[in-house]
Amino acid sequence: MKKPILVIKFGSASVTTANHEIDENVIATVAKQVAALSKQYNIVLVSSGAVAAGKKKLLNYKGTLSEKKAAAAIGNPLLLQTYSQYFAPYGIAIAQSLCERHHFSNRNQFLQLKKTYEELWKSNIIPVANENDVVSNLEIKFSDNDELATLIAVGFGASMILYCTSVPGVYDTNGTIIKQIDVIDKQALSLAKKEKSSVGLGGMTSKLTFARLATQMGIKAIIFGIKTENAIINAVNGETGTVCLPQISNISARNKWLASGSLIKGKVQVDDGAVKALLKRHSLLAVGVQKIIRDFEAGEVFEILDANQMVIAVAKSKIDSQSFKKDNKQNLEIAHADDIVLI
Repeated sequence: MKKPILVIKFGSASVTTANHEIDENVIATVAKQVAALSKQYNIVLVSSGAVAAGKKKLLNYKGTLSEKKAAAAIGNPLLLQTYSQYFAPYGIAIAQSLCERHHFSNRNQFLQLKKTYEELWKSNIIPVANENDVVSNLEIKFSDNDELATLIAVGFGASMILYCTSVPGVYDTNGTIIKQIDVIDKQALSLAKKEKSSVGLGGMTSKLTFARLATQMGIKAIIFGIKTENAIINAVNGETGTVCLPQISNISARNKWLASGSLIKGKVQVDDGAVKALLKRHSLLAVGVQKIIRDFEAGEVFEILDANQMVIAVAKSKIDSQSFKKDNKQNLEIAHADDIVLI
């Protein structure tokens, strides 16, 4: 029987020390637990830490874009070497997978990536994915590795995604860890504090945002801290951190890719009537559009927002936004129901 897929994302703060060195104690415990889980799952590790590990090698590092790229070039082989060293005693080899945003926005390239991972799993090799910071274009880069991990999980049809961070989970307003979130709605998103670590790009807002996408695509998401004993195995078993429950999803693989992997070009805001129509699986008509927030061309993907500025769907456009502005026909179809994914 084919193993289910498990994606585990490690933030920079969870795999590096306060001195911005790779935390070998953490990598050792990761290897031990992941090796045990690999008997049950096909695993992808998405690991930050390359920039943090590499920047100490640069003279007078100030954090400019070119310096971050240089730090990533230095840190990536150091990070992979450390993973390889600690996985070797368990008979598991490690493969590097440096990804760029266009590998996901181009469906053919994405399917090639998936085939490569499947080939690695056949030989008990675990891919370690990271953004290719050395060449990634600032305009089309991932927002952070939470996004990269989520795109892999959604696109590959993972059963579970773990977001490993430096805090033990999502706190409520009283400072207590929330054990379970049934639905990541606006109230749940408001629990995220805005701060992030000194070495990371994301934060709890990022994790909850992408966990929301994962759960809406039918994937269980767990946000947990690495500092507790057997943290990864306990997270898989739902015994630590915050468990975000998957929603029922009958979305096709192609539309899951549309909702996650495709590059979002445009953005529109719709009225309550259009929201109700979309929830009933109808097409998006011009009559329901209140405002075009960002333009798009025919065939490009755009976000659909409700009156509260909450993203409720993504869609592939039938026409470009400029034509829509000129015609403004009430019954003009902007996106067909088959090309709209509720999220």
